[in-house]
This record gives sequence, structure tokens and C-alpha cells, in this order.
Amino acid sequence: MGLLVSVSNLTTVPWNNDPTGQTIATLTDDTAVTFDMDAADGADGTAGAGGSDGTAGRTIDRAGTYEVEERAIELTMRRDGTQVGGPRGVAVDPDADDTWKVQGSGADETQTITVLVREPVEASGKPVRRPGVVFMHGAGFGTAYNSFGDMATTLASAGFVTAVIDKPVWSTSDVTRDYPASARVYDAAIDLLRGFENVDADKVGIYATSESTWISQYLLADDPDIAFQVLLSPMVFTPRRSLGFFISQDFALVGANDGYQSIVRRVFNADTALFGLTNFDLDLPESHAYAIPTLVAYGSKDVMTAQVEGVKHILLEAHRAGNWDVTVRSYPVANHVLRVGDEAETGTKFADQYVDDVTSWALGTVAGLTQTSERVAGDVIYQSIAVPDDLTPRRALTVYGAILHAGTLVLLVATALAWLAALWRHAAFRLRRANRGVRYPGLGFRHGFGNALITLAVTTIATLLLFASGLGQVIMGVVRLAWGAAPAEEPGVMWWSWPVIQIVCTLVVWAWSRVFARLIEVATERGILVWPPRAGSIRGVVSGAEPVLATTRFGRVLFWLTAAAMLHVLFFFAFWGLFVY
Repeated sequence: MGLLVSVSNLTTVPWNNDPTGQTIATLTDDTAVTFDMDAADGADGTAGAGGSDGTAGRTIDRAGTYEVEERAIELTMRRDGTQVGGPRGVAVDPDADDTWKVQGSGADETQTITVLVREPVEASGKPVRRPGVVFMHGAGFGTAYNSFGDMATTLASAGFVTAVIDKPVWSTSDVTRDYPASARVYDAAIDLLRGFENVDADKVGIYATSESTWISQYLLADDPDIAFQVLLSPMVFTPRRSLGFFISQDFALVGANDGYQSIVRRVFNADTALFGLTNFDLDLPESHAYAIPTLVAYGSKDVMTAQVEGVKHILLEAHRAGNWDVTVRSYPVANHVLRVGDEAETGTKFADQYVDDVTSWALGTVAGLTQTSERVAGDVIYQSIAVPDDLTPRRALTVYGAILHAGTLVLLVATALAWLAALWRHAAFRLRRANRGVRYPGLGFRHGFGNALITLAVTTIATLLLFASGLGQVIMGVVRLAWGAAPAEEPGVMWWSWPVIQIVCTLVVWAWSRVFARLIEVATERGILVWPPRAGSIRGVVSGAEPVLATTRFGRVLFWLTAAAMLHVLFFFAFWGLFVY
């Protein structure tokens, strides 16, 4: 118990959630974005994207002004940012759901990426130089055909040329994503738009959401000529801090026991670089990240982003870069992707006014108009806990945890195989006895050690399964919360399983102590634990003539293998804090 309690306390990571309940009061609940219309034709509060003189003038356009046509272009990009050949036109395939093609591996691997371009149909038939927008994907594996369709079409109908691309992933995964390389691909799509006859090269901006707001920082460092950016639920801080905040907050929101919440602290203090995962601690080029006109949009039901500290940080960095053109909007009831409802369900709509607000802001910004609406508007911006500033890679904790978990897994597999072998021996002997009358000797356990071993092993494994069940329910609750669903009214297993496991673990340790006490007594009776050992006592134990544990060698191996595996499970529990009372 002393060892287990010590491990639990030594692996505990301090975490300061203060200040809690931070807010930013908005100046109005009206999210509409308006501009000084004295500088433009018309008086309806919106700004235009194009003019008839071939430049991006100040005539008034709005969503639905133009018919929209689509065309698809293919780019083949290496991870080093170079392009293989030129862009190729392809047929539009609205049913495509996995259009990219990856060839090779390593730094020189290539990915063929579809760029789906939507552009307004000019009534005059003459090309007019329009502003452009390139859309940047959040987490996952979005394609040109299944992402941003509604927003890209709306902006195109208001006079923008928009481009949605397959997400650049190559052979990477969610945890090994190559953000600088991704930024170079998005920049290639921007350059593609800039080269169009109907695009004003000085007025191409980006629409970045969630994970891609890390990529956009690298993009702006490489290409400071990007005209504007819309940041949807931006992940302002490093992945370690952003994800640590998100998971810790959501564990609490779904009603998980404090014990399960402490798991987050251990996970996000892991030294992931030991396993080749370097994205946790990105060196983000923040000095360029907010130096251009920026619209930041949040939903009040977004449980993934630190909104209050995020807004403060964006404003601070923007002002340091000399940019005061930052607009913040907060939408009630909207989730992480500004949709209303559960993202697990299809057909969820954007929050009211969000599409109109983005369109109006983008139109006014590219037209160079002066904004007259409040810079910070909408619902009150709220943040439940602080962004964890003290998260650091803890190498010793990580090494110990890796060794412990690997050892536990190996021993559990070996133990399972050993018990399967025992069952096979049992079945084989029973068949042999039935056919030949051979008596089945069994495993040969003596002094009740066999029953004690089975009882304690089953209890420990059942406790491990209960732990997995509780943690699994927490994770599913967090996923549903991130999708926009409400947490369950009654937490259930994720709440009561932690104290139950703590009680059972204490009883298991006590029961194992009785087993080993009895083992010492029997060994002493056999003359093994006296000095000098009684003559012939060791030979009697080894041969099974005077057994301490079992008469068979297989039984003795099975006992110690199972005991070692169960001991590792207890230390596994200790590592995750189950012996902190």
C-alpha cells in the first residue's frame, strides 16, 4: 500500500484552473456587421465585392446576387512545397468523398489534391476582377467535395471566387500532421486563385477553422500578402495547452469524477517527443498571425476553445503587429463549427446571421470601407477555466509510464496465454482420462492458493474493465459534447466507478497480503525460510514432493506469472491516481 500510494502521489501533476468563470461582456447582442456606406453606392449596410470597371470597386453586392458555377482543378504537391507539373482541369464530381491520391513516402512524397473552385457568373460575360477566399480544413480528413459547400457557395454568390481543396495530409495522421507543409499547399491554392483572370490578386483571403488556425499562422508567416482572414473557433495556443484546456474542461462538463479528470493532467504532461510526436509543442509564428484584417467567430456552446483568453491574446498580438482591424462575434447556442444542434446528425445549419455576418464583413473589408458596427458583439464570451500555462513535458514520468504500460500489457497477454494453455491441458487430460482411464492431476495447487489466485485475478481484471468502462463513457461524453449534444443529466459509471475501484483496489491489496502471508507460513513450515534451509527442503519444493504452492511446475509458473500481472495492474492504477485518497 505504501508503494502504491507513493506512486500515485509522485505521478500527480499540479494543475491550476484559476481564474474560473472568465467573461468578456460584448457591446451589443446584435452581431450584424455594417460599414460607412457614404463610401459606397447604396444604403443597405452591406458592401460590394466588384465593379464594372474591371477592378474590385465599391458597388453593392450581397449573397444571392450571382449565379454560381463550379470547376475542379488538380494540383500535385510534394511535402516540401514544390508542385509537380502544372494545374490540371478535371470534371466536377459532386459525389466524390475521397479524391486525393498519395504516392511515395517521406519528405518527397506527393499528394494529388482537387481544388473545387466556385465563382460568380458575370451577367455581362466580361471578366471582372473579384476577391477570393481559400478555405482551410479543421481536424479530420475533409475533401473538396464534402467541406464548406454552403459557405463557399454563399460567398461566391456574393461576388467572391472561392476555393475548397482536399485536406493536405500525405501519410500523416491527426497526431503527426505536417503543419508547415500544409501551409505551403494552401498557399499554392492561394497563388492559383491569384493567377485567375477574374481574381484581384491583392484581395485573396482565407477562411480557417479550428485545427487549421495553427496552419494559418505558418501561412501568414510565409505569405504576408494575404488580404484578410476569417477565423472560426481558432485554436490560439499551442496544441498541448489548447487540447489540455479542452479535455480538462470537458471532463468536468460531462460530470466525470475528479479522479478521471486527473488523468488529463498526466496525459498532457507527457513528453511526446520521445515517441516522435512533436506537434504538441509547436513554435507558432504569432508575430504574423493577426497582422491582417481579422474576423473571429465563436459559438457559446463551443466546448473546445478558450474563448476569453483567446480573444485577449489575438487582440494583443494584432495590436503588437499594428493591426486594429479585428472583429469578434459570439453566437448563442452555436457549437464549435458554428452550427446549431448535434454535429452527429446530418443537415445541421449555421447559427442565425453567421453566414450573413461573414459575407458582410468580407465584402466591406475587401472594399476598404470603414466599419461602423461594434467590434465585439453577440453573446457574452465565457470561459470556464484557465488555459493551463504550467504544462511541460515530464520525461521521467513519461519513461516510467511507458515502461509500466508496456510491461503490464506483455504480462497480461502472457497470463492470458498461460491460462488458455491450462484450459487446453485440462481438456486434453479429460479426453485422455475418458479414453484411457488416466487420472487428471490438475495444476496441483495446495493450501487454497489456487482458489485465492483465481478469485483475486478475476476481481482485479473486473476492476480493470470497470475502469475502462468509466473512462470510455467519459470519452464518449466528451465527443458528444464536442459535436454539440448536451451532457447526460446523470453521469452514471463515470462518476461512481472511481471510488468503487479505489475501494476494490484496497481490498485486493489486503487480500494479496493474506495470500503472501500464508505463503510465508507454508514456506517456513517446509524449512525454506530458515537459515540454513532444512536439508532437502528446496528439492522437495522443486520436485513437488513437499509443495508450497503447487505440485506441478506449470502450476507454480502460472501462479507467479498471474501474480506479477496483477501487481502490474495495481501499479497501473497507481500511476493514474487511484491510490490518492
